[in-house]
Amino acid sequence: MGLLNFTQEPVPEAVSGDMHNLNQLSAQQFSALTEVLFRFLTEPKEVERFLSQLSDFATMNKISLGPLKNIVKSILLVPNGALKRNLSSEQVRADFIALGLSEEKASYFAEQWKVNSPTLTRLAVGQTLMINQLIDMEWKFGVTAGSSELEKVGSIFLQLKLVIKKGSQMENVYIELTLPQFYSFLHEMERVKTSLESFS
Repeated sequence: MGLLNFTQEPVPEAVSGDMHNLNQLSAQQFSALTEVLFRFLTEPKEVERFLSQLSDFATMNKISLGPLKNIVKSILLVPNGALKRNLSSEQVRADFIALGLSEEKASYFAEQWKVNSPTLTRLAVGQTLMINQLIDMEWKFGVTAGSSELEKVGSIFLQLKLVIKKGSQMENVYIELTLPQFYSFLHEMERVKTSLESFS
């Protein structure tokens, strides 16, 4: 197996067997399973519904639920890695083919990835930002009046106090920046803002 786009780690050996089993599904079965997977990826909190849909799929298609869950785990490796690395649909398609999925099925999944990846990226960014949510910020400018280092006297600095919500707890984070560091920080924040606006 060549280099994969979605990961640099070796994939579990079971994945190629799962891809072989996935190739046994008809095009209609594969498209139904792909729909269930993308519904779960776009609504990850709906685990109960996802498991019940998998169970229904297994019953309808006379497939054992255990092996189906293994197949699903193997499939999900690719979109999860693709999200982290911001992969195109063509890269996703190439990875599935490299893992042993037929070209027809890999192309179908890649098309679904192309349709759903903007929503998935927006969800991933939202989850990342919710981990450490900025609640409040205070700032003060100052001028160094005296220091043991002569070149620091008269230099301008900025003190920031950030109130960050980590889970259910609030935490104060204090930062002191020189003027060049502040401008660099400001530039980074403007880049982040632009990136976030492009997702919404």
